[in-house]
Amino acid sequence: MANMRGRLLKGVSLAVLFGAGAVSAAHADYFERINTYPVYKTLPEGADRATETVAEIISASKDGRTLVFTDSPGEAVVFVNAANPLNLQPMGRVSLGGEPTSVTVGAKAAYAAVNTSENYVDASGYLGVLALDGSEMSAKCDVKGQPDSIALSADGKFLAVAIENERDEDLNDGVLPQMPAGHLAVFDLDENGVPANCDAVRIVDMTGLADVAPSDPEPEFVSVNSKNQAVVTLQENNHIAIVDLASGKVVADFSAGTATAENVPVKKARLSDASGSSVDVKREPDAVAWIDDERFVTANEGDYEGGSRGFTIWNAKGEVLFDSGNQLEHMAMANGHYPAKRAHKKGTEPEGVAVGKFGGETLIFVNSERGNFVAVYKDTGGEPEYLQFLPTHVGPEGLYAIPNRDLFAVANEVDEDGVRAHVSLYQFGAEAPAYPMVVSGMDPERQAPIGWGALSGLAGDPKDGNTVYAVNDSFYEDARIYTLDISTSPAQIVSYKSVRGASQERLDLEGIAIAADGGFWLASEGNLEKERQHLLLKVSADGDVQEEITLPEELIAQSKRFSFEGVAEFEMNGQTLVAVAVQREWTDDPKGFTKIATYNPAEKSWGFVHYPLDAPKSAAGGWVGLSEIVSLGDGRFAVLERDNKGGEDAAIKQITTISLNGVSPAAYGEELPVLEKQFAMDILPVLARGKGWVLDKPEGLTVTAGGRLILVTDNDGVDDAPGETRLFDLGPATRLD
Repeated sequence: MANMRGRLLKGVSLAVLFGAGAVSAAHADYFERINTYPVYKTLPEGADRATETVAEIISASKDGRTLVFTDSPGEAVVFVNAANPLNLQPMGRVSLGGEPTSVTVGAKAAYAAVNTSENYVDASGYLGVLALDGSEMSAKCDVKGQPDSIALSADGKFLAVAIENERDEDLNDGVLPQMPAGHLAVFDLDENGVPANCDAVRIVDMTGLADVAPSDPEPEFVSVNSKNQAVVTLQENNHIAIVDLASGKVVADFSAGTATAENVPVKKARLSDASGSSVDVKREPDAVAWIDDERFVTANEGDYEGGSRGFTIWNAKGEVLFDSGNQLEHMAMANGHYPAKRAHKKGTEPEGVAVGKFGGETLIFVNSERGNFVAVYKDTGGEPEYLQFLPTHVGPEGLYAIPNRDLFAVANEVDEDGVRAHVSLYQFGAEAPAYPMVVSGMDPERQAPIGWGALSGLAGDPKDGNTVYAVNDSFYEDARIYTLDISTSPAQIVSYKSVRGASQERLDLEGIAIAADGGFWLASEGNLEKERQHLLLKVSADGDVQEEITLPEELIAQSKRFSFEGVAEFEMNGQTLVAVAVQREWTDDPKGFTKIATYNPAEKSWGFVHYPLDAPKSAAGGWVGLSEIVSLGDGRFAVLERDNKGGEDAAIKQITTISLNGVSPAAYGEELPVLEKQFAMDILPVLARGKGWVLDKPEGLTVTAGGRLILVTDNDGVDDAPGETRLFDLGPATRLD
């Protein structure tokens, strides 16, 4: 079956659809990421940089020179000077005494919705009116409940606040109704942008509208068109309402209905394969944005018992004009951004939408909270035209278009486990997309793209300079060997083979090399606590395990979980040998040294040498280890050495060279010779080129048959990681000489 799959996929690509922009958009301009700004840089002087910070909902001043966003754990709204978008600077933080849930900016002031509720029953909150320079809050207006989203009319006359009064998910399994009911709060603004009815907000009752829990409406998101009509999503109620802000009356309301996404991942398993379909699932829309005065778009994230994994374009009558179906799911699969751990829940979880006019065209932006990307579409009046896939940082939440400065902003809220919250800026006007760098073709058996991610090793085809092979690590349940065509941009995954026949349930493939007598050598990283052995595998060209080679028992007893990474076959003294890089020190190693093991297949024997690791240089500490080893011929090797830090903390990402000429690897138990290494290339500048979070895991390195040096990063399966896979041609391998 693996061979059949490989043959069928040759030449099939989703690069046009999901990788490099639609064919009809070939002459259009594109967005390019120009800045990724850590929120911790906005903390007051002297504050602990480790303080949790978040960027959730983002807006901008009318001139686009000031960014404003909410920092929920900091209970503040943050103002950032964006006069130079390449060099953002903190302006100020307005303390709110509660949780900011949303923010918007008008001509005279900024406005924040603030939740001050002490529990789910005694819901409370206020509207804060803030100075445009972030210096102070001039007014506080009671909104009569717990707010969520906020929106300002274009003419500056009205401010609408969605009062959710959210449910307690731990009460009665979160089933609605749960009082108090939510509503829409409306403020009338004077010529100075100050609420004239600050002490008597107008309340729009939304009970009795929805089929789901009509007594407990929970408004989620609001957007206002130029007719001063507010479209309001009632996410948990699976309902949408349109309110005339001048009169405060509901002029239309309708169910959000259901949608189907066919051939998508649905199993509770770490796989990115189309295992089924999401059929007739309630949309439960989250964010909403008007496209024009008669049409709007919703992101159908779901919350209560739905989430249709896509987005929908509606008219003001409640008619569905377009539904994306499985597009975002397939897009994530094709680009290696599928959040496989969430497949059985809500998949990619589209959460935010924004609309803006760039280059004379109206563009629609939809984000995937779990897949860490934004899909860009062109509005056509009918079915929108897909344009571009933008990588984000972790947990994209708020989106904001700034057309007058050709900018698009994304607020990324995750700030945990070493990943920091960021604001990302993209500029319109690039001639071609810079991302993705790898995209997969269709799997005809599943009628969906080949799912992939967590690429952890590379090997060049010795006969074809345009073909390389990659493996994925244990993030996924299926260990695979992927075939990539690197002659295209982006590179294309054209086929794969699953590795079958191993003695243990799950492999952790971290290295791959071509075997001269056919098939592959694979390195599987061990973890004895999870009953995974440190394995060198010989597999056939079809992925069938032919031989499992383990280390000497006395060495296994000294091992740690950071073990086998790269693998390389080489010739020396008339013998075919295999080198395996061990990532970090084991119990028996001197501090600062790790092993490179050599295996002799003919004699079935192991030898070992010591490799001297650089000491950590990052101010954040961490460790340094090996990720890859590549034969350069004549006993020479390229070694990928890196620290475990990302972003601004990354300090060591480098290629070194070593030689086994004149070195005799020792049997275990003997004194190990120490290799001399030569620094060859700093790859930090290459990793920083995309203006995003510097990825901490360059994992795969190879030399093609044409002598090119190819590097790939591991995206950790988009699990608490940005999810970007970057594939670089570093130039001729002679650069390492």
